[in-house]
Amino acid sequence: MTRLSRRYGTGAPGWALAGAPFALCALLLPLLTLFPAPTSRADTPLDLDAGGRITDTVGALGQRRGQVTTAIERLRTTHRVQLYVTYVRDFSGRSGRGWADATADRNGLGERDVLLAVATHGRQYAVSADKRSGFRADQLKAVAATAIAPAVAQHDWAGAAIGAADGYSAVLQGQPVRPPAISPGSPDPGGEGLVPGHRRVWAPVAMGGGLCLLGLYLCARRASRRRRAALALECGPATAAPPGPARTARPLTPLPELEAEACRALVETDDAVRTSAEELHFAAAQLGDEAARPFAEAVAYAQGELADAFRLRQALDDAPYEDEEIRRRTLDEICSHCTSANRRLDAESESFDVLRGLRANAAGLLARAEAAAEDLAPRVGTAEGALGVLAGHCTATALAAVARHPAEARDRLSFATAALAEARRALAAGDGDGAAISLRAGEAALSQARVLTLAALRRAHELTGATARLPVALADAEARAPRGSPQARALACARREVESGRYDPRAVLRHVEETAAALDAGHEDRARARTERALRRVRGEVAAARDFVTTHRGAVGCRARTRLAEAERHLNLARTARDLRTVRSETGHADSLARQARALAEHDVGSYGTRYDPGTPPPTRALGGALLGGIILAGLLPATFGGGATRGRLAAG
Repeated sequence: MTRLSRRYGTGAPGWALAGAPFALCALLLPLLTLFPAPTSRADTPLDLDAGGRITDTVGALGQRRGQVTTAIERLRTTHRVQLYVTYVRDFSGRSGRGWADATADRNGLGERDVLLAVATHGRQYAVSADKRSGFRADQLKAVAATAIAPAVAQHDWAGAAIGAADGYSAVLQGQPVRPPAISPGSPDPGGEGLVPGHRRVWAPVAMGGGLCLLGLYLCARRASRRRRAALALECGPATAAPPGPARTARPLTPLPELEAEACRALVETDDAVRTSAEELHFAAAQLGDEAARPFAEAVAYAQGELADAFRLRQALDDAPYEDEEIRRRTLDEICSHCTSANRRLDAESESFDVLRGLRANAAGLLARAEAAAEDLAPRVGTAEGALGVLAGHCTATALAAVARHPAEARDRLSFATAALAEARRALAAGDGDGAAISLRAGEAALSQARVLTLAALRRAHELTGATARLPVALADAEARAPRGSPQARALACARREVESGRYDPRAVLRHVEETAAALDAGHEDRARARTERALRRVRGEVAAARDFVTTHRGAVGCRARTRLAEAERHLNLARTARDLRTVRSETGHADSLARQARALAEHDVGSYGTRYDPGTPPPTRALGGALLGGIILAGLLPATFGGGATRGRLAAG
């Protein structure tokens, strides 16, 4: 991919150390000093930080990182342009243009992505943008000269990024570029830290860092192979391929492997978004909606990106024989949306940890969770009793969707109770990290126990309501149906089913209302009321499918999640539509897709490797439920707020 660049200043030789594991490097240092220092170096462009759009290897931003993130997100939200900013000590002897373009290509930046690279030691910078980005060369030059260069010259590193974001927004709106307000920072951030400029010091450390990264890379490759094997049953074999334009630098990834990559990205991103939304609920309950607002916005953004990705996946499913190149581009776009969602969540995970303070506030949070567990226990019994009463006149089919929910809720509650007890013991022993891990696992299990309980109670309420409404609806339709008509015969079948003793009230009522709809031609008020009731019923179907996927996401694959996302989209369209025909059409689509999602999800759970069997011993069943629900990740560590790069970070505790 060809990129437009603007370079100001000249490059200077130097080294940039980015993120080497220092502890291991210290162990390797005595050995590495035996090797002679190299006389020259061709530094490869760095990998951008997976946790967000800012890669700061020298600590240039300090406390102003949030301001830069806000400016970047404002540009992204308003104009769909993604600005990536990276700060390094220098460009390692390369020209700024060459370094920025190579970094952009290495990280697969696309047409609407712009990279601002800043070398703080020499006050240099470069901008890399694709020729199809929508920016003209003169616009890039105007932003660079007016908004970036003055800030870099006065070592206002954050101001350079903010000026770039605001400048690009201005030129896209046809407005003049304004210079940023200058707030000078450190003249040479990172220049006096652990890595002084003498080659005898930094060469061994850099070599040690390379060995460390190589080891981490090999470990990541092994973990990736294990994850791909777990998804092979659904998606086929998959191998990793670099996203975006970097694919063009090597042979094209075979389409089945690209399909599998997109499938895996959707499943993992959906898990991250659902987990983040769950923990966000706990944060809002703990500290209030206002304190949690920035993180709610991050979750909403990730949900929007994920919804776009699922919409594209559904479009591919609807056109399975589409042109291969179209499928390839669409799959790349799916991966891009998932990457964007994960990056936004990853960027907020550190701040979210500070907000919640699981370790610092463990005692208070633990007491709150224990009280919630005590309150939830009797509600599980209430749900179980309500379903037991309905079993007297409802068929097994009517109760099948939630029949196991109370038992599963009790198992999740059992896991939560054990986790909270372990957190209490860790807290008493002064183990803050262990308390935080167990507390988070207990919170997640409580959330799912609550979802399962409410789903059972909601279905019981729906069945009770349908049972009460059915006699009136049936009598009304029978009174208006002409004798001997098809509608009359259909209503007679419904009457016999009701009088048989055991039936599905929701299914029979739906049949009666669909039959009565044919009798309502010309009666707009009746048709509108019937449509509103159908919309409420379908809302329950979508909610039931959502609850099942949420509480069984450790086993549910891509197809079920895609149908659920599409059902939710059609339901939203039905809610906002004004004419009855559109409401009925969108409601029908949502109903069908929700049923498909539920059936696919149940199939996935049925073929899950570690089957969830209520007949197993309670402790084993509780642990199996936690795995099935995605409450704990590999290594039995809990998932937490964040994207793919950070949601398992409690392992580092």
